[in-house]
Amino acid sequence: MFENINQTLVRKYDGETLIIEAWGENSLRIRASYTEFEKSNWALLDPLKSAPEITIKEDSAEIVNGKIKAVVKNNGHMTIYNQKGEILLQESEHTYQLKYGGRELTPKVGSSDYQLTFRLESEPNEKLFGMGQYQQTLMNLKGCQLDLTHRNSQISVPFVLSNLGYGFLWNNPAIGKANFNLNITEWTAYSTKQLDYWITAGDTPAEIEEAYANATGKVPMMPDYAMGFWQSKLRYQTQEELLNIAREYKKRQLPLSVIVVDFFHWTNQGDWKFDQEYWPDPEAMVKELNEMGVELMVSVWPTVQTESENYHEMTQKGYLLKTDRGVRTQFNFLGSNELFDPTHPEARKYLWSKIKQNYYKYGIKIFWLDEAEPELSVYDHDIYRYHIGPSLQYGNLYPLKYSQTFYDGMKDEGQENIINLVRAAWAGSQRYGALVWSGDIPSSFESLNKQVRAGLNMAIAGIPWWTTDIGGFHGGDPTDPTFRECMVRWFQYGAFSPVFRVHGDRVPMQEPIGTTGGGQCHSGADNEVWSYGEEVYSVFEKFMNIREQMKPYIREIMKQAHEKGTPPMRPLFYDFPEDEQAWEIDDQYLFGPDILVAPVLREAQRERTVYLPKGAIWKDAYSEQVYEGGKEIMVHAPLDQIPLFIKNNVNLPVNFK
Repeated sequence: MFENINQTLVRKYDGETLIIEAWGENSLRIRASYTEFEKSNWALLDPLKSAPEITIKEDSAEIVNGKIKAVVKNNGHMTIYNQKGEILLQESEHTYQLKYGGRELTPKVGSSDYQLTFRLESEPNEKLFGMGQYQQTLMNLKGCQLDLTHRNSQISVPFVLSNLGYGFLWNNPAIGKANFNLNITEWTAYSTKQLDYWITAGDTPAEIEEAYANATGKVPMMPDYAMGFWQSKLRYQTQEELLNIAREYKKRQLPLSVIVVDFFHWTNQGDWKFDQEYWPDPEAMVKELNEMGVELMVSVWPTVQTESENYHEMTQKGYLLKTDRGVRTQFNFLGSNELFDPTHPEARKYLWSKIKQNYYKYGIKIFWLDEAEPELSVYDHDIYRYHIGPSLQYGNLYPLKYSQTFYDGMKDEGQENIINLVRAAWAGSQRYGALVWSGDIPSSFESLNKQVRAGLNMAIAGIPWWTTDIGGFHGGDPTDPTFRECMVRWFQYGAFSPVFRVHGDRVPMQEPIGTTGGGQCHSGADNEVWSYGEEVYSVFEKFMNIREQMKPYIREIMKQAHEKGTPPMRPLFYDFPEDEQAWEIDDQYLFGPDILVAPVLREAQRERTVYLPKGAIWKDAYSEQVYEGGKEIMVHAPLDQIPLFIKNNVNLPVNFK
């Protein structure tokens, strides 16, 4: 029943094969199937070789790898322990009271696939974090149900960190759901071939997070230009308009690092090139921007119109997403579109060849990978099929493979420190230089509140590079006093985010300037820092300069992300796990090890409570008053200040005043 095969514990019973193997320090990968195992590691990298201890007894077997141990009984029931003998996870047991067992692979009638349900006993007081980005005000996910699928502003990165001392990766790209109920934890994949998960044990959140980064990959080193201020709006309609904005930034002596050419600068979706009527000389544009010290980022969509010059060739070669039934069009926006299939290796090479020919050769070295979920007009995954297989089984891989398309192409060109902005991600996307943003969110204080929690859970889910549209995407009138206040508070928060980037579809709308190609799409109102009145402009200028002064500090925390997987922006409990109150705080965070940030999240709010973690002393960045940790204080928050505290009198060469 049990075997030790090449330092892997194997159990075979009634057609099921269960394999448990060491997969990194203090970590195990666990799989079960009634068919042959899939060859892919999915989110995981190949592990370093280790020598686990495997013991086979009369009534059970166990495998020990450092701080983690899995014990399997003869009936197949599994329990996972840490080095202290404490239970981390325990499968549910099938009993005569109609309680279902832990591993349930139910055959799908008429096919070789299964619906998978994986059930675990629940600790009601457990705290759970990570899982990607969900637009909600809850950061602790205990009690939540989460869809395992991507949509605009929702990102499924199925890694969860527990305050009990483990990290768990659901290593399955299938569409499904996760339920972290008080009475049971339940993971579901609607169509799959196997159970596959990875688990690590650690004494601190940092140890767990670093093990996860070792298992799934780390971000490249962030390039210096990406640490500054990024200017964007919906959408600069011509080359001259964009250049005039960059020139104005330089005229005002404002620091500007990146400026963006958004969507519909092209002829057709799927042509992947500038419309020369509105963008006549990309090479000269990039040259002038570079002379100003500004990088140009260009938006790329994976959509391919039937009118595209590449449509017929891509169809012939099988480079587009297929529809098993119904019409083949998968997305409608200014044309009928099908979607590029990044799971096809040759399709990835094909798309990069177009990007290289029409953008990269001009010196454009950063791309905006929009629509990366991918966006579908109808989210019925049972009707879509990729090169790799049906969307129900593999759909969550799309954004990872989309990022890989560009990363591999840029790497082959010899580029280092690769970074691309992308609207979705999956576990492992970080190793392909993915900078994830929170999608097309509303322009409101309520939305800002949600982004704080979403960003912290993305950090714990192993995505260190994360950002939002400062001010939100949908709406926001630059002349409206209420929105101006929201914009200020969001801008302050953005200055202490991994990437400092303004974007949005402001009102009133600007009409299209043509009827074909890049002229047929509307634009939004002005969204530059001088578009919001003099009072707001002075605050924006102050925080742009603060961000510039922080660059040496930011460079160091980005180095930690690159080398260890340490998220630049993280919850208080990450650095203060022994402080029980730190696990309860979800509207403050640490930006690097030394700056505590407490964003202002309500309209007309001019003070707020701040919890200062135990085990350090904290200096108010403005008043320089010093406080002992382990207490909650009331802090003034005038419009030109975001509450900030410096840990242990660390000397930062920044003038916060």
